[in-house]
Amino acid sequence: MQLTQPAILFLEDGLFFNGFSFGATGETTGEVCFNTGMTGYQEVLTDPSYCRQIVTMTSPHIGNYGINPQDVESDRIQVAGFAIKVETDRPSHWRSTQSVGDYLREHKIVGIKQIDTRALTRHIRDAGAMRGIISTTDFDTASLAEKLAAFPEMTGRDLAAEVSCRKSYGWTEQAEDDPAPRHKVIAVDFGIKRNILRLLTTHGCDVTVVPADTGADEILASGPDGVFLSNGPGDPAAVTYAIDTVGQLLGKVPLFGICLGHQILALALGAKTYKLKFGHRGLNHPVKNLATGIIEITSQNHGFTVDTDTLPGSVEPTHINLNDDTLEGLRCSRIPAFSVQYHPEASPGTHDARYLFKDFSDLMENNS
Repeated sequence: MQLTQPAILFLEDGLFFNGFSFGATGETTGEVCFNTGMTGYQEVLTDPSYCRQIVTMTSPHIGNYGINPQDVESDRIQVAGFAIKVETDRPSHWRSTQSVGDYLREHKIVGIKQIDTRALTRHIRDAGAMRGIISTTDFDTASLAEKLAAFPEMTGRDLAAEVSCRKSYGWTEQAEDDPAPRHKVIAVDFGIKRNILRLLTTHGCDVTVVPADTGADEILASGPDGVFLSNGPGDPAAVTYAIDTVGQLLGKVPLFGICLGHQILALALGAKTYKLKFGHRGLNHPVKNLATGIIEITSQNHGFTVDTDTLPGSVEPTHINLNDDTLEGLRCSRIPAFSVQYHPEASPGTHDARYLFKDFSDLMENNS
């Protein structure tokens, strides 16, 4: 493996890692986080929920099966930067069309390789997620610290506005065995993943995707059978316009939220959110379904969570994270609305929670 030019990852607390350039050259700044998935790096790279984040993969070898056009979750790479241990620059998979490094260079994404990702992960677990900068041009730590100081923290940032679609569109991708549409669904795009849209279609939904700032009157005027609130990046409390919109939708149409959509629903119901120390990102997080007692292995990607103690009396917790007891799901007892913090579409990840899409379909069926 040929090493390229030097690179540095500098953290806001002064810790830094020297490595080599991976992808495009230059500089990039973001919140440094880690993902524990052994696979799924392409879906991670293209997940809008990672906007403004430098993602560290804890798996030591990245790129074994390359990149293909089918497994993207959006129309571009969404991460701010990428940090890995070892690059596999000669992938082996029948669907692969290019290496990860070439993919990053094509999309002008700066990365770093040949760093101790285990040490970086342990540091983030102890000190918490923090801002960082990857550079292949500036190795002066004082200069890098000054640049980082000017970069805003994740708390208080509305990033849904950055990644949301600008115009409404209908989702037209359909598999041969998908049923005929029987539910009209409006999906509010806070950073939606394509596999969510595929699974909604699989469960009989005719889906129209609308921008994050679409108002309640416009949504209701289209006569939907249900409204889906998507995943997305940033601080949910900063997306005030969406919280107001969902508040106006409560009780008028069935609602299903995932990740940021879950948090926005909770805020609209009167609960509060807070930032986790280092977030949940990976494919193997155990979650307990409180109704069945079954433990689901889930795919997760979030840095904020809903404060269970602030849920109003009409809202019941449905799922709990077994690693730290944080809230992973809720359901309203008086109106047709529910949500989960994790990713039941699991792209990548397990399929343990795909039943939730059927639950949404059944909720719309019963409501009609």
